[in-house]
Amino acid sequence: MMSRAALVSAFCLLLIVTGCGQAGTGPDPAAAPPTPAPAPSTPPAPAASPSPTRSTPPAPVRARPTGLPAGLRKTTGVREVALTFDDGPDPKYTPTVLDQLREAKVKATFCVIGKRAERYPELVARIAREGHQLCNHSWDHDMDLGRRPKAAIRADMRRTSAAIRAAVPDAKVPFYRQPGGRWNAEVVAVAKQLGMRSLHWTVDPQDWAKPTAPTIAKRIKKAARPGAVVLLHDGGGDRAPTVAACPRVILDLKTRYGITKLR
Repeated sequence: MMSRAALVSAFCLLLIVTGCGQAGTGPDPAAAPPTPAPAPSTPPAPAASPSPTRSTPPAPVRARPTGLPAGLRKTTGVREVALTFDDGPDPKYTPTVLDQLREAKVKATFCVIGKRAERYPELVARIAREGHQLCNHSWDHDMDLGRRPKAAIRADMRRTSAAIRAAVPDAKVPFYRQPGGRWNAEVVAVAKQLGMRSLHWTVDPQDWAKPTAPTIAKRIKKAARPGAVVLLHDGGGDRAPTVAACPRVILDLKTRYGITKLR
């Protein structure tokens, strides 16, 4: 049997060995402290998308001009107003209009269609004989005449003036009026080259749309001012309302302003 002293020594040795094993598994006091886990951060903003590649900008679209070109005659230049009649001559309506003007002792301007002047030369002759002004209104009222080549515009105007002068050999044709008022600089220039001034208007009662005679007269009375050029029609369709309105229109304008022939 071990003595008491030997037992104590063996027990002490066991404690030493056990303590060393526990010290190897524990934390090392001399080691650096553990790095703390990083705190959650704000998610990074998404990268900006790349700018699109710039291409050559498209050519600007030119707006169609809405104003009237320079060089148009739109007033009489005096206090008196002017009556103008388009799209004739017409064998049914033009003689009646001429009778009304003669009775009222006033003169007007007749913007005649070339092919109608060719067909009714006796009416063109009467217009001139009774002292009214003649105006070239194109050969067949081509609303797109201004879009034609200059040579075509010139040929149209010349043909119309020739038809007028065939009826009245010494006729003066100082004015040209564009169908539908669809003016452009080319039309004005060609008319000027042919010795004609481009004639527009300031009062349009839209009698071509066939309103009633009282409506035509009312519109003219409301819109007329000193020096106005009034647009009416003696041809190109049913002009009975226009003819019926004329006596009232003539009396009103003659009383308020006077009526003159364009020169």
